[in-house]
Amino acid sequence: MKLFGSSGIRGLANREVGVDLALRIGEIVGAANSNVVIGRDPRISALMIEKALAAALSSAGCNVTLAGLVTTPTLAFASRDYDCGIMVTASHNPSEYVGIKLWNPDGMAFDSAQQTEIENKFPEPMNERVKWNEIGAIEEKSGFVEQHCRQILKNTNSSKLRVVLDCGCGAGSTITPYLLRRMGCEVITLNSQPDGYFPARNPEPNEKNLWMLQKAVREFDADLGIAHDGDADRMMAVDDEGTFVTGDEMLTLFALQECEKNDTIAVPVDTSMMLDDALPEATIVRTRVGDVYVAESIKKHNASFGGEPSGSWIFPAISYCPDGIYAAGRLVNMADENRLSDLRKSLPQYPTVRGTIACEDSKKENVMMKLISSLKSMGEVSDIDGIRVELEDGWVLVRPSGTEPKIRITAEARSGAETMYKEIEHMVQEALH
Repeated sequence: MKLFGSSGIRGLANREVGVDLALRIGEIVGAANSNVVIGRDPRISALMIEKALAAALSSAGCNVTLAGLVTTPTLAFASRDYDCGIMVTASHNPSEYVGIKLWNPDGMAFDSAQQTEIENKFPEPMNERVKWNEIGAIEEKSGFVEQHCRQILKNTNSSKLRVVLDCGCGAGSTITPYLLRRMGCEVITLNSQPDGYFPARNPEPNEKNLWMLQKAVREFDADLGIAHDGDADRMMAVDDEGTFVTGDEMLTLFALQECEKNDTIAVPVDTSMMLDDALPEATIVRTRVGDVYVAESIKKHNASFGGEPSGSWIFPAISYCPDGIYAAGRLVNMADENRLSDLRKSLPQYPTVRGTIACEDSKKENVMMKLISSLKSMGEVSDIDGIRVELEDGWVLVRPSGTEPKIRITAEARSGAETMYKEIEHMVQEALH
């Protein structure tokens, strides 16, 4: 049974991810662990899933600590004092989605082997309940946000920059505004009241959804703008001119900041060749899309940094969890030394076109099977995740989304990216219909 996608378990609340699923996950995890901490983002269904998980964990004899409304990186940081952590979140997905993500004490999400073990146990009969006097305790505990803040402050410098911060009504509201002010920043907040309906904007911090942040940076003459998704594992930015900094630009800037020239960097297959050209002596390891796969690769290759253009930045010296709050602090320090717009303009630029085509999960495999022979005829192919084709002037990637009913297409080239994208898009549409 396939439960896990590229970023934990995720689906429509009370339909694909509901109480029954949460109870079974709680039973399996509770039977294997003695102490578990649970956090949640503000989406409407998260409290329901949190309570179901807590009840099932307790019934298996596991002690449960409820961290309440926190970000995913805060929960991952808290997990170091427990056997594991569970975060109830659907991250950047819209409000009708909910999900469950499991964390190891080192801040890394459950890896492929751990996920498979849970999936294999899921269809089995429910575990026998423990005796009444062996039921695990359930307690609420605060202080995790403060602990996370202190860890970040130890690894960042003070700053006097003016920052516009858009938390998207997500869990980042509980920590990032306070952290940046404690760093010394002047902080102007947008959408920093937690609201599980995400009324201000879609939680995904992409350019389309951040027009309000771009406008605010220009109107307040700010040094930069920062945005989070629903659980703040992601962080994206707007420069001092109000221009959205793309994910590939962000990834490259962080790599330049965090890495020596010969270091290893782990990135997914949809990462721009901008990174390769900006750090020509670095070893670039490409992985499947999904922060857990990037984290696995960081650990395997002892990489100095890893990330995804979607906004997930992993700093292994701190944690194997993507940490949008720590990334915000590091970006502020970067902008202290040079204007973010100047840093962005200094990077090599190649036209890149990204898009999606709606595709039911049940049809994805068939569509990819139809495509592979045609794409192989175009150039050198990698099938680490989806199909990436290396072309003379660039590359294309066709990949089924691991979290949504979509097929994603990316095309990057020194010239002709739009034409290349349209050609691949047409091929996918033909395979689909």
